[in-house]
Amino acid sequence: MRIGVGSGNPVKREATERAVAGSDGFGDGAVVAACPVPSGVREQPRGTAETRTGAINRAEAVLGAGGDYDLGVGIEGGVAEYDADDRLFLVMWAAVADGDRVGVGTGPSLVLPDAIAGRVRDGEELGPVMDDVLGEDDVAKKQGAAGALTGGRVDRTDALRTAVAGALGPFVTDLY
Repeated sequence: MRIGVGSGNPVKREATERAVAGSDGFGDGAVVAACPVPSGVREQPRGTAETRTGAINRAEAVLGAGGDYDLGVGIEGGVAEYDADDRLFLVMWAAVADGDRVGVGTGPSLVLPDAIAGRVRDGEELGPVMDDVLGEDDVAKKQGAAGALTGGRVDRTDALRTAVAGALGPFVTDLY
């Protein structure tokens, strides 16, 4: 089985490999490859709907990208507010598509500290803000905001793995 991940980010490919590894039926023989495709949403998606749409768009775009993939995986990170809570959250969505079906799943939602949330609300993207706050480069390709915000207890790969595992549901169980 060939699985294309709609991103060139190695963290997203690794998250998909980890999620697929535990999947009966195709995990052991699966080949997971990066297949960068556009999300069709803003660089910094806002709200759960836009973030989810970006993940679905990426999953479906992978299937049309010419890599002869059996499954396309899209992973999108964004920021969102929830009803009854005026704080800003980091959100993660994943989608898995096979051309007929699309499964979706989410990772953890993490509250952004006020100083970081303020900068994102003012129009900055979370990735560069985290780079600046942490004094590092390419945080999104390493621990991610999830790792920083949890003191390393959950890194970005693990958080995204959870989202991909949820999106794999219709492909690994007969419950759907």
